[in-house]
Amino acid sequence: MITANCRDRFTAADFEFVVRTLANSDAGAVSLTRLLTDPETRDAVLDHDALASAVLDRPDSLHISAQLYFYILIRHILKETDLRERALCDYVASLLETFSRTGQLRSPADGQSGPIQYLSDMLLALQNASPTQAFLIRAHIGNYSLFLAGIFHETVERRSLRGGPDLEFYERLGSGSYKMLATHRAAKNTCLAALYSQLADAFHELRVALNQLSDRLLHFHPAPLLPNL
Repeated sequence: MITANCRDRFTAADFEFVVRTLANSDAGAVSLTRLLTDPETRDAVLDHDALASAVLDRPDSLHISAQLYFYILIRHILKETDLRERALCDYVASLLETFSRTGQLRSPADGQSGPIQYLSDMLLALQNASPTQAFLIRAHIGNYSLFLAGIFHETVERRSLRGGPDLEFYERLGSGSYKMLATHRAAKNTCLAALYSQLADAFHELRVALNQLSDRLLHFHPAPLLPNL
């Protein structure tokens, strides 16, 4: 299950990268102690353009975690929009970090024989799912829809010309799933209700931001299998 926890999983190498990068920039040095002990300092420092520039200028020689990489990039993109809340950036970064591992592209539970791959099968699985299973499947549908429509929008658009689901379909499916999750008891128990509500309301804007991120900065290979719906 994806949560907004990239900032809680930064490594020692990540913090060293931040200190080293800012020490050599006009942004000025920041102490490692302050980064480790003061969340507000950490969040403010991570907004420095010098970090985004360092990630973009030498992507092949970076020695940082995937969670820091995606957080810096998605924060860089979302700062240009009205979606500036850090928890929302953190969630989307966690989503990208999770789905960058192809083994995480399948639904975490279907109550029968293990993970399922296609969105059509996930929707069918909801009919007989327990409340807990339904929550997990709905969360995966929302996340997967945002990932596909955001990062692989060109593939979605090409396939829609041959009768496949279009971007509007993924927006409706993803936004609707997040909206249902926001009112689910499990979301309230995990403090995710507010985030799911934001994701539902801002799905289109987030999708467009991820389109820009994919076009300008990211290269996921290979594209995942898209569902036959």
